[in-house]
Amino acid sequence: MSAFTLSLPFQTPHQQQNPINKNHSFRSPPKPPSSNQKPTSDSPSYSSWIEQLRSHTRSGNFHEAISVYIDMTTAGLRPNNFAFPAVLKAVTEIQDFNLGEQVHGVVVKLGYDASSVTVANTLLNMYGKCGGLNDVLKVFDKITERDKVSWNTFIASLCRLEEWELALDMFRRMQFDKVEPNSFTLVSMSLACSNLENRHGVMLGKQVHAYSLKIGDTMSFTNNSLMSMYAKLGRIQDSVSLFEMFPGKNIISWNTMISSLSQQDLFQEAMAVFKLMILEEMKPDGVTISSVLPACSHLELLHHGKQIHAYAIRNNNLIENSYVSSALIDMYCNCREITIARKVFDRLVNRSLANWNAMLAGYTQNGFYDSALVLFFKMMEFSGLSANPTTMASVIPASVHCESFHDKEGMHGFIVKMGFSKDGYVQNALIDLYSRIGKINISRNIFDRLEIKDTVSWNTMITGYVVCGFHEHALDLLHKMNQRDETHDQNLEKVTCKPNSITLMTVLPGCAALAALAKGKEIHSYAIRNLLATDVAVGSALTDMYAKCGCLNFARKVFDEMPVRNVITWNVMFMAYGMHGKGDVAMSLFNRMVAEINPNEVSFISLFAACSHSGMVDEGLELFHKMKDKYGVDPTEDHYGCVVDLLGRAGRLAEAHELITKMPPRFKKLGAWSSLLGACWIHQNVDLGEIAARNLLEFESDVASHYVLLSNIYSAAGFWKKATEVRKTMIKNGVKKEPGCSWIEFDDEVHKFMAGDFSHPQSEKIHGFLEKLLERLKQEGYVPDTSCVLHDVNEDEKESLLCGHSERLAIAFGLINMPPGVTIRVAKNLRVCNDCHSAIKFISKVVGREIVVRDVRRFHCFKDGNCSCGDYW
Repeated sequence: MSAFTLSLPFQTPHQQQNPINKNHSFRSPPKPPSSNQKPTSDSPSYSSWIEQLRSHTRSGNFHEAISVYIDMTTAGLRPNNFAFPAVLKAVTEIQDFNLGEQVHGVVVKLGYDASSVTVANTLLNMYGKCGGLNDVLKVFDKITERDKVSWNTFIASLCRLEEWELALDMFRRMQFDKVEPNSFTLVSMSLACSNLENRHGVMLGKQVHAYSLKIGDTMSFTNNSLMSMYAKLGRIQDSVSLFEMFPGKNIISWNTMISSLSQQDLFQEAMAVFKLMILEEMKPDGVTISSVLPACSHLELLHHGKQIHAYAIRNNNLIENSYVSSALIDMYCNCREITIARKVFDRLVNRSLANWNAMLAGYTQNGFYDSALVLFFKMMEFSGLSANPTTMASVIPASVHCESFHDKEGMHGFIVKMGFSKDGYVQNALIDLYSRIGKINISRNIFDRLEIKDTVSWNTMITGYVVCGFHEHALDLLHKMNQRDETHDQNLEKVTCKPNSITLMTVLPGCAALAALAKGKEIHSYAIRNLLATDVAVGSALTDMYAKCGCLNFARKVFDEMPVRNVITWNVMFMAYGMHGKGDVAMSLFNRMVAEINPNEVSFISLFAACSHSGMVDEGLELFHKMKDKYGVDPTEDHYGCVVDLLGRAGRLAEAHELITKMPPRFKKLGAWSSLLGACWIHQNVDLGEIAARNLLEFESDVASHYVLLSNIYSAAGFWKKATEVRKTMIKNGVKKEPGCSWIEFDDEVHKFMAGDFSHPQSEKIHGFLEKLLERLKQEGYVPDTSCVLHDVNEDEKESLLCGHSERLAIAFGLINMPPGVTIRVAKNLRVCNDCHSAIKFISKVVGREIVVRDVRRFHCFKDGNCSCGDYW
């Protein structure tokens, strides 16, 4: 803004002087008449002033036009009905509301607001683009002789101010005043209808469409607006039909169709329209390219994306288009070509904030968290741009997952400082941040304080509970989400928070972890009712849930009915059969899979686990030796760990140890040593157990299971002193053992039991029941295996401790509360001990009930005194 101020000579007394931007270089206007010559409105010099003013406006030289107007009025010339429309258009284009009010004051003083409908219409346009609703209404009400332009400008202004219902009311009133709408009116009406609630918008939109047909309006921009309207209201097929019907398609028509299809996730169709456009020899512009690139991105059509990139390079004006360059960066990132995306970014001469945001999002989505943060700090220091909420929605997840970045909570302070703490996307990112660092209470506090919660907010909070292991809270939140609609207090905008596919695939693992079969079935029913069950991610999660709840037949049924399966779906099924000890079925299924889809690293981990739980050592070893040559998957340290478990579980400990020594030097061996240590506990091998534990504790001195397994090996061998020393070292290092915990679902609630638990409301009844049950079991031949009690106490105390194991408490609760004949389903966080395994076999026989227990390794289906694992676990 210049250091001096100019005022208009015909300013009304109540108006203040306003500065005019003089940063542009103005061409010198004609010299005003000399002081002894009084200019008149019909003199040649006056006409030249008006013509130059109008010429500047027509040419887009808006600041120059305003300069001419100021110099003209300073010379004592009064503006007329030709000058005011020109200067008001210039004021509107530079969005100088204060100057517009000053010009309005002069218009009123000279009486042109009443005498010239053209001047009144330009005032109305100015207030519609620079002012507010009250300004627009006042100006419109004072127009005595309204023409079609007045009505169209008024209605367009209402749409610009998002007064959709009022715009429609004025459309009706316009016809009552016997002013016939035209194409400009219908464009505004289409826009208004597209922003209404769907059902209401479609009904009125069809009426607008019918009216256009009635008056024979075949203008391209009318049809384009109708196409856009139908697409925004979810009637994409109507939009396509309209596109195919009218002949006068222009570039906007093609762009509207392509962008509408892309926004509806109909990417194949968008690409088809784009190809047809090329065949029609219609030259794509920046809007075309920025609309079609998201389709290439989501379909991972890298080759097509590169061709479009080449076209943009050949047209220099396109490659520097911010929308095009951002779409290119996004496309390459989605196709996992991060290096090329960065080259596009680095070659941009003038990078917009959208370009920076696209590159930041690409780094974060592809797991390049360090690069994302480095780029963010570079942007903040050197670009001259400030972050916006979109920036932070990518930066916050990067800061969460970047191990070298420690001031994660400091990001929250930065957000508050920048004024983004009320932005919904940022708040969701913060909910995720705090849950990922284990501060779930802060996540819940942010969630509870959200002014409006959409589906993403609920999903983020549910995911947070799952990440932190609070599966009960996740299920409880899902129940609340399904019962609640959110209403924004300010504009009464109602947001229905219905669970979607992401919600279901997030919460179903919680049902699996808790063996909450009833809740899982309820979610399955919801998925079927809402047409979500065929989604590949939901189907995979349902298969996993049923498998981990012990319902292998249900899992297979869901699997068989899925119309589309990906590698995750197959892997889930392999793991399901493995956990149930059906390795032969898993291997048979694998042979079916490779005929349809390539396996990945997880496929082999699942198959090795299946072979391990089924004692299929030779089959597992054969698969391990040919996984690279036949299937193109290089063995990783995880695969070695699985094969060590396969050998160790079968008692082939020496081979397992030898395999560890032959692992490639670049691999970490911790997983393999851990598998060997577990096998040494099963087979009571003290020497190898000590070797495995020593290698583990050297690098993972804070992992409780290493101490516990070594202590258990010593205790089982009667080396009580060594066992005690291990426990003391564990306590000294501040390491705490994970307590045994079991879950059972009853009456739409998950009941949790800890080892030796007396906190449950039915604890007294449960322990009394177990004491009586123990006597019945002994009568049937059960002999307690007190070697499982790793404490140096007398036999009676050992028997009492065994009865307090969490899975027995959960089973007793089920037997007390569930009707006869109902299967008891229990999940446990640790391995079932030998004594509990033996006792539950007797319990299933004595009470005549099927009991399914899922421990950390596999399923045990007890029935008539037998277990499905064949005592091999």
